[in-house]
Amino acid sequence: MKKDKKDIRALSKEQLRDFFVTIGDKAFRGNQVYEWLWSKSAHNFEDMTNISKETRALLEENFVINHIKVDNMQRSNDGTIKNAVKLHDGFTVESVLIPTFSRTTACVSSQVGCSLDCKFCATAKLKRMRNLNPDEIYDQVVAIDRESRLYNNMPLSNIVFMGMGEPLMNYKNVLKSIEKITSPEGLGMSPKRITVSTSGVPKMIKKLADDEVKFNLAVSLHSAIDEVRTSIMPFNATFSLEDLKESLVYWYEKTKKRVTYEYLIWKDINDRQEDIDALVDFCKLIPCKVNIIEYNPIDDGEFQQASSEITDRYKDALENNQITVTVRRSRGKDIDAACGQLANKSAQD
Repeated sequence: MKKDKKDIRALSKEQLRDFFVTIGDKAFRGNQVYEWLWSKSAHNFEDMTNISKETRALLEENFVINHIKVDNMQRSNDGTIKNAVKLHDGFTVESVLIPTFSRTTACVSSQVGCSLDCKFCATAKLKRMRNLNPDEIYDQVVAIDRESRLYNNMPLSNIVFMGMGEPLMNYKNVLKSIEKITSPEGLGMSPKRITVSTSGVPKMIKKLADDEVKFNLAVSLHSAIDEVRTSIMPFNATFSLEDLKESLVYWYEKTKKRVTYEYLIWKDINDRQEDIDALVDFCKLIPCKVNIIEYNPIDDGEFQQASSEITDRYKDALENNQITVTVRRSRGKDIDAACGQLANKSAQD
């Protein structure tokens, strides 16, 4: 019976070197293969042109490269690109390229579906099927970098883990993917240009701090009042705002890096003065900035964008307290690529 081939990208460079030594080849051959896999993003062994045909055949016999495939690419009127990414086992996730005049940002997924239950997010309506492997996250970035160069004439400049899934519920693989993305032997991107966004898992935020990560942290907050937050993000009943505050103080004490709070404002949910006051108080905890994000409906009508007057009241209150705030208009709404809209519609059509 044919043996199952191992995913070669699950091996470290040392393991690749050991493999070649065990078959009587030189250890440096492992370095060459590693460079093809990570720096050159090879999708098949035939591409490895500085390796003999015999060795390539041997690799083919023993290993597989489980690369992703961009199954469907949609381009928005505003230049945003959404990729439906087919994984090796048939699952699909989505990733997005967001271009502006001066930079391009990749929004990548970390899970098939999501572990959490935010009521306003289309992805949360999908059951979590599995975590993505480091190479599957890495491949999304490679694909978007190519699209950025092709359509925007510039390399990818920033990465946000704000696609499908809760990154901190796939902690190990997310950190391994960032290690590969930032490594000089990988894509060589600066960790300062990477932001991991979490809905707020206190224990894992503390672990990020303990692990002395160099990337940025963002928290999807949306309310600084426990009852309100629990009504829209039910997992808040388990991971309360008090626990979240404690973990954020710990994060700042360890890293000295400010946190970004992402905040959506909905009519009749968090549009009262007490909601504004609670957010201002929360922001005084540690140095931070606030991104007020335009809400993108997901068809059920339960959540509606608050009026621009309410948005202005939030903005004024934050600025009056010397808190940095940006109001972000969503991109890619016409192709369901905007914040909270990723739900594999393209895969279901």
